[in-house]
Order: sequence, then structure tokens, then C-alpha cells
Amino acid sequence: MNPTPIHRKPDWLRIRLPSIDEYTYIKSYLHQFHLHTICESGNCPNQAECWKAKTATFMILGDLCSRTCRFCNVKKGNPSSTDPNEPESVANVVELMKLKHCVITSVTRDDLNDGGSGIWTETVKAIRKKNPSTTIETLIPDFNGNVDDLQRVIDTAPEIISHNLETVRRLTPSIRIQAKYDVSLKVIKMISESGIRSKSGIMVGFGESKDDILETMDDLLAAGCEVFTLGQYLQPTRKSIPVIKYVNPEKFEKYKTIALSKGFKVVESGPLVRSSFNSHTHLR
Repeated sequence: MNPTPIHRKPDWLRIRLPSIDEYTYIKSYLHQFHLHTICESGNCPNQAECWKAKTATFMILGDLCSRTCRFCNVKKGNPSSTDPNEPESVANVVELMKLKHCVITSVTRDDLNDGGSGIWTETVKAIRKKNPSTTIETLIPDFNGNVDDLQRVIDTAPEIISHNLETVRRLTPSIRIQAKYDVSLKVIKMISESGIRSKSGIMVGFGESKDDILETMDDLLAAGCEVFTLGQYLQPTRKSIPVIKYVNPEKFEKYKTIALSKGFKVVESGPLVRSSFNSHTHLR
């Protein structure tokens, strides 16, 4: 029998939305250069805090994902052709916003021969050229485990490369329908072996057990992962996978203590933690 979904959010999940001024300031640049952020597309609860800290997470390769994961708020469909001007546009906005640190992520583009890795590399290079003092984290898809596509991103040498497991091994087939747990671990291992700081994270609230979470920690450490994030899954739409459990802040603190004791260098653990949360503090 499936666990009963929970619909009422607890008090500790109150989210501070960005002010009108902050929102307009960001939106004007995004509209001018036809760009997207995961901050908006993913309904991230930390928009205000990140923007105030002069960090932002840009979503490249369009806003339509070729995969149909039911936990994600990003639009799904048949993506359009890529924009060859996108790398330069991202670099321009990073400069205009005077960002100290930026995170680049993307929709998954299984429709492209290179998984979009070409645009990925051009984007990092463009940011580096125009903003040499800005640090970069790339939050990448799995590229279907294609070593050549992954290597292209690694060769651009961002300060951090992140790839999220999203959920535990046992629940992956039902949560990340078109992704494979072990393929993601191989991606993280390849990043780690390159010498670049590797990062991954999962959400809780899908019905996973404590043993499931501890197994995931061990698997990530075995792959060389240094930074681990743990946050609460929040159902973005009525069609999305329902929340089975809201984990209280005290338990998140306990998981953080366990993760650090196991050997992670940096751990972010809390109900509103997302992959990019405090990302500028995850640098070596």
C-alpha cells in the first residue's frame, strides 16, 4: 500500500519572497537577454537570500526539459533549437548584475547529440572571459552517462561541478523515471577523479527511510563527493508526486551531523535547502 500523502505544510516551511525591487531588478536583465533562472522555473524558496548575496542560478538550453520527472516544476515538452547567443548573454548578465558567484544549470536535452555539452562549455568560457573574478558552479544533467559530453564540461574547470541524485536508490525508478542511480554515481565519480570539487544532493519526503538516506551518503562518499545537500521536497503542482512526509528541522540537523562525521567536507541540511543554497560558501 502507498503511504498517504500529506497536504498541509508545517510552520517551519514559511518562505520569504523577494521584494518587488529585487524581483524587477533581476527580471529586467533576464527579459532583455531572453534568459531563464532555475530560481523562478523551479520555484526555489531561497530566491531572496541568493539574490541579496549577489548569486544567481541560470538555466541554459531553454526552459523545456526533454524528461518528465514528476517532482520537478520545470516545464516538459519538445525543446526548441539551441540559442548560439545564449553563452554570451549569460556572461553579459553576470557582468551587469556584478555577480560574485554564479551557478549554471540546464534542462536535460536528450534530443541533442551532445546532450547540450557544447553550449555548456561555451557558456562557462564566456563567463570566464567577461567576468574573470566570478566563481562558477555547474549543476549538470547526467548526459546519459556519455563520458565525452561530461569531459567537455570538466575541461572548462569550474570551481564546483554538481550533479544531484535527487532521491535514494530504492525510489529512483519511480521519482527519476528516465535517470539511473548508478549512472549518476559514475558522473560524480568522474568529476571527483578530475580534481574538481564534486557536489550532490537529495530531497526527502518521498517516503524514504533513514537507512535509505545513510546508504545514499555512503554511495556518494565512495564516489568521492565532497559537498552534500539535503532538503525537503515540496510538491510544485497538483500533478506532481505528493509529499509523503515533512521532516522537522531537528532531524535535518541530525542528518548534517551524521554526514559530516562520515566524511563530507561541506553539508547543507534543512527544510528549505536546495542545491544552490549557499553555493558561494562551498568553494575550496
